Amino acid sequence: MNRRRTLVVLALPALAAPAPADASLIVGRNPTKPTLQVDSAGRALVKFTSGGKAQHVLVWGAVNALPPTLGKPQTAFKVDFSGGFGIRKSGYWKRFANVCNPYSGPPLAWYVAGSGCTARDGSYWALQLWQRMLPNLGFKPWKPGQAVQELHVSHWTGPLAQLEVYQDWAWSGRFQQILGRLTYRGQPVHGFGSTSVGNPTDAYGRNLYLDTRGSPYGLPWARENSFLAQKPAGAFCYSLGPRPPYAGYPVSPPRMGPGSSYRITVLGPGVSPAVMWQGPSLGDWDLQDPAKVATKATVEALKKKLDLSSAECHS
Repeated sequence: MNRRRTLVVLALPALAAPAPADASLIVGRNPTKPTLQVDSAGRALVKFTSGGKAQHVLVWGAVNALPPTLGKPQTAFKVDFSGGFGIRKSGYWKRFANVCNPYSGPPLAWYVAGSGCTARDGSYWALQLWQRMLPNLGFKPWKPGQAVQELHVSHWTGPLAQLEVYQDWAWSGRFQQILGRLTYRGQPVHGFGSTSVGNPTDAYGRNLYLDTRGSPYGLPWARENSFLAQKPAGAFCYSLGPRPPYAGYPVSPPRMGPGSSYRITVLGPGVSPAVMWQGPSLGDWDLQDPAKVATKATVEALKKKLDLSSAECHS
């Protein structure tokens, strides 16, 4: 290993602390025994228990996603959290007739076993359950909301969003780097605005959530950070160098989490499912390793193609 020990505190504008996103619908938090059914009218019923109370949520009226379009709302579900009282003034969930067939779609990250189905029109429905709100920089959750398990419902046809991920080395080889792009049906996925910490301000924007394994954080998997898919190409870039804790975090020296492997999860655009990439780390930079030298040359050319500036993606 040729890791240099000099610390450079990084400050990248694309970083984002986890925050709620306008995306595939969150139908519940910390659920037990979630199930999904679909009736002949194309309405889905999601049932689960949360906080000791039975929940019955109806969702309908949306499938897939639109490409980024200024002035046009992104695809979104209609929802009735009362199980039917909101739209029919009755407990429709009690007489809900499921006509959905067993799930025959692609494998999904964070899939709730047995919760997916294939509708009569050939479209797919599914539930996914994952911890999106974990604190960054490998901190263990110190607030209940940071450890919450979110239950997402999605509805789609055709291919899922595509997450292309590449690895490089930044700051003259001192730190490992992860970059790539998010696309859907050949079009980039991005929003048109964000907050100062990189959270989307519209329903088109997406944050990507990077987890690290075998890192100095000492956890099997830990949240390293979250960052924005940038316009115009849906590109992203993150260097695994030391960063001071964010405002409101526990007091700590700068932290960094290079690991033996990484994974990135992102909510699909519109009401399409979350997708994940996972792969082994390429390790530290080594000028004497021909494979790493070739990889760096290829990825540096890719950065130009993705319009990633040196300020966004240090070499």
